[in-house]
Amino acid sequence: MLRALDRKLLRDLWHIKGQALAIAGVVAAGVGVFVMSMGTQRSLEETRDAYYERYRFADVFASAKRAPEHLATAIARLPGVAGVETRVVEDVTLDVVGMAEPAVGRLVSVPEGELGRLNLVHLREGRNVRLGAPDEVVIAETFAEAHGLGPGAELTAVINGRKRDLSVVGIGLSPEYVYSIPAGALMPDNKRFGVLWMGRQALEAAFDLEGAFNALSLALERGADEDEVIARLDGLLDPYGGPGAYGRDIQLSNWYLSGEMDQLTTMTAVIPPIFVGVAAFLLNIVLTRLIATEREQIGLLKAFGYSHRSVGLHYLKLSLAIVAIGILMGFAIGDWLGRSLTEMYTVFFRFPFLFYRASPDVFAFGALVGLVVGGLGTIIGVRRAASLPPAEAMVPAPPTRYAKTGIERLLLRIHMGEPTNMILRHVVRWPMRSSLTVLGVAMGMGLLVGTLFFLDAVDHLVETFFFRAQRADVIVTFSEARGGRVADELAHMPGVLRVEPFRTVSARLRAGHREKREGLMGIGEGSDLYRLLDTEERPVAVPPWGLSLSDRLARDLGVGPGDEVEVHVMEGRRPVLRLPVATVTEAYIGTPAFLERGVLNRVMKEGDVSSGAHLMVAGHRLADLNRKLKDTPGVAAVTLRSAAIDSFRKTMAETVLTIVGFYIAFAGVVAFGVVYNAARVSLSERGRELASLRVLGFTKGEVSYILLGELGLLVLLALAPGAAIGWSLARFWVWSLDTELYRIPLVVEPTTYGAGALVVTAAAMVSGWAIKRRLDRLDLVAVLKTRE
Repeated sequence: MLRALDRKLLRDLWHIKGQALAIAGVVAAGVGVFVMSMGTQRSLEETRDAYYERYRFADVFASAKRAPEHLATAIARLPGVAGVETRVVEDVTLDVVGMAEPAVGRLVSVPEGELGRLNLVHLREGRNVRLGAPDEVVIAETFAEAHGLGPGAELTAVINGRKRDLSVVGIGLSPEYVYSIPAGALMPDNKRFGVLWMGRQALEAAFDLEGAFNALSLALERGADEDEVIARLDGLLDPYGGPGAYGRDIQLSNWYLSGEMDQLTTMTAVIPPIFVGVAAFLLNIVLTRLIATEREQIGLLKAFGYSHRSVGLHYLKLSLAIVAIGILMGFAIGDWLGRSLTEMYTVFFRFPFLFYRASPDVFAFGALVGLVVGGLGTIIGVRRAASLPPAEAMVPAPPTRYAKTGIERLLLRIHMGEPTNMILRHVVRWPMRSSLTVLGVAMGMGLLVGTLFFLDAVDHLVETFFFRAQRADVIVTFSEARGGRVADELAHMPGVLRVEPFRTVSARLRAGHREKREGLMGIGEGSDLYRLLDTEERPVAVPPWGLSLSDRLARDLGVGPGDEVEVHVMEGRRPVLRLPVATVTEAYIGTPAFLERGVLNRVMKEGDVSSGAHLMVAGHRLADLNRKLKDTPGVAAVTLRSAAIDSFRKTMAETVLTIVGFYIAFAGVVAFGVVYNAARVSLSERGRELASLRVLGFTKGEVSYILLGELGLLVLLALAPGAAIGWSLARFWVWSLDTELYRIPLVVEPTTYGAGALVVTAAAMVSGWAIKRRLDRLDLVAVLKTRE
């Protein structure tokens, strides 16, 4: 049987059901963000780890120009090596029906009719390639879906300078290409880049590599020293043109995947606590004022013999009941969104299976977070309720001292009408209450601005990188460095208006005890199609001598302008250079390093050679250029700026911006909950006063104006602090989301502030409409009754 206080609790909950749901919504937002983020993060990590283990993703990768197959035996004997698989890997141009520009295909050898040892292919459809069928290929599922291909389809590839028709026999996935990116690109482009697995014998014959290999993968024993294995492996491959082995941590697909997961981990660690902190603060404001309106009921309870502890526990249970509703709502919403988000990431990253599991500890911790929020949010109000003596509690709170303040004397000189003066008087004479309401609304708006800014940041990133820095219409990458008159050949192709060759080499950059493996890019001193930008995003010339390092790379190496960096080139004659840092540049994507192309070619001692070229192309001749490039030998990749922008936006929309969209929705719920509760609590506090005004002759409209005008004024006062809080959150997230993959620029457009203000204003209008309906239905007699 329910006790009297428990029955009162149920009645109170029903009486404030609107406010309770709004408060529960705030709690649900905090708990839901936590459950969604943690569930997604853990599920993706478990799925990735299981995929890597089941399909034997290698630990170390290396390449060479041409290494004899018997070298694999010596490599297998290295201490710490558990398995070796040699391969042939080459990039070729693909001619796909219905596609004007050339696509890039990466041919990767697999044993005919066998699974292989490492980096196994998971077949989605069809079968593996057979021995004696040199034109059979298994293609990556992403590329197949982008072109509507399946088993039985035909592709044309330019292999070693000759066109060859290939037959698709299967659709597959591999842990090596979870995140498949062509050479020279920044983001996946499933339409223009695809992995094709081909029989080993067929690829050896096509590229004159019988009895040899140009790529290999290693599996390491548990506890093996990876650095030692890589050093020994480099010693074996050096005579055969090996550019340096590297571990799984910087293997391109895993590096991008890890970067995405690091961003998700950071967002999980940063954003949910902010939501939870805001929820606790708002609960403290709302519930403290809510409990204060029941001052006389508290006095009656104590007069009837209820102890301080019983009264305090009663209001704590009221708070926790509302919080419990919010926790359950947060569980349901967070689990549903977490599952949806994990499925989206699984499709984007192309895992063959999904492990979504919001483990019990996630829900337990989410519940703990909600309960802590509820406890912190009500502790002040509960302590006040429990500590009030009965005689003091049953007496109405002493009225505010209504002597004129300096501000009021100033306002009285402006004739604004009595209702307006009442609004201003109430705001001024309750400064703490007004300030907390303003701060609560400002925090709700700040969350909105601080999440909406991601959209501005992505737009600015695209504008800066693709239109101010990398301005080429087309980027052509060669399968290997080419010399001679390659620039002239490109200049005479259809529609080409300007050609700027570039050179890239693999290098290790060392400063003191810090070391980074990075591609060193050589661009011309007068380069205009690829411009360097300083940290203020102003174009700067490529220095005639010395390195230009991106800001993130300079920080990782701990160097600045004038400091010296040791550069170990991993190709050709492998020169070791000591170069000063000439400039530090801004680069939001990757961590590039630059050197003047002529200087790079001189130190390489290979003549005037290029790894590719940036092209300016007349738009109406782009189709003609694409047809020409399809038939050009030695072209490994063709990247169109328009396609790169589309790919980048699509990638961001499918990853970061999706989860940001969820955060924006949660922030909107918080903003609405804050404004609505502020209005409802104000009505509860001032119901008697407003009813008295009605009895004295004020109209419904005037009474509504007094209450809603105060709400509108407080919301208006909250806009500027809300914008400041939003900017501060944006700045904090820019700092916390600074990874090697990409950085988020701190850009908050005026429209974003406007959107945050619009949402808060809309919440105020909806709340005002609901409050006005209650005002119009006020029972004047019931409100004016005084308990004796």
